Amino acid sequence: MTKQTVVVALGGNALLRRGEPLEADIQRQNIATAARAIADIATEYNVVLVHGNGPQVGLLALQGLEYKQVNPYPLDVLGSETQGMIGYMLMQELKNLLPAQQISCMLTQMSVDPNDPAFADPTKPIGPVYEEAEARALAEKYHWTVKPDGPYFRRVVPSPLPTGIIEDDAITALIKQNHLVICTGGGGIPVKEENGKLVGVEAVIDKDMSAAFLAKQLGADALLILTDADAVYLDWGKPTQKALRSTTPTELAQYQFDAGSMGPKIDASCEFIRQGGKLVGIGSLEDGLNILKGEAGTNIISE
Repeated sequence: MTKQTVVVALGGNALLRRGEPLEADIQRQNIATAARAIADIATEYNVVLVHGNGPQVGLLALQGLEYKQVNPYPLDVLGSETQGMIGYMLMQELKNLLPAQQISCMLTQMSVDPNDPAFADPTKPIGPVYEEAEARALAEKYHWTVKPDGPYFRRVVPSPLPTGIIEDDAITALIKQNHLVICTGGGGIPVKEENGKLVGVEAVIDKDMSAAFLAKQLGADALLILTDADAVYLDWGKPTQKALRSTTPTELAQYQFDAGSMGPKIDASCEFIRQGGKLVGIGSLEDGLNILKGEAGTNIISE
């Protein structure tokens, strides 16, 4: 029987959990855990894997600011570096678990609209969390924009919507050859066309939006968004919080979700369903396969 195709979006915070030191060994340990969950899904589905990069791209930006001999590298270049680093770790761990499975990591560019209003209102958190006083001091020193992230503060950068996948044909060809493909990492490297040429853009695309865009382009059977919450909750963090187990875009439109965390996931999910997608699952990493079966997390379906 032919396997269905699922695009799996793995959060950057699943690879480096909130508050953990930005150490390579810690990321390897977390990626090993993530790979086991992805490998389980791959036993029943063709998997196309998208990963976040918020903590990692922020770390590279911080390191660049401290080395004064050269100008800091732009965010598109740092995004490509995180695609290579995280993709390598995921590819290696998955190959160890699935030695017979062909696994490929595709460095992926994503086109954006240079007139996207996101450039005037940065919302994408990157880098580590800070106490408010430290965040304000760093914002003044480096000319950052900082915004609350739970009880902490983080640097935020523009997060335009994806408009096209430059390497779309190559990704499709690999999937047809039954490869487990890791692509559009960190939302993809943001680029625009200028005078007939592709050039990088100073931004970080939301990986869930890119995953939904990719899933639509591929005609995937499902989109699975794995995060640090076990479901979508109403009144998150309050005594009245309640998990949504099965819902629709129409129902979700009645509620407000945090723009820095669950909001983009809901927007991406609803866009995929509106464009003809059959199923979106949202929940925790360890529940991945059960979310797709409707036994855990939140399922979003068409009306």
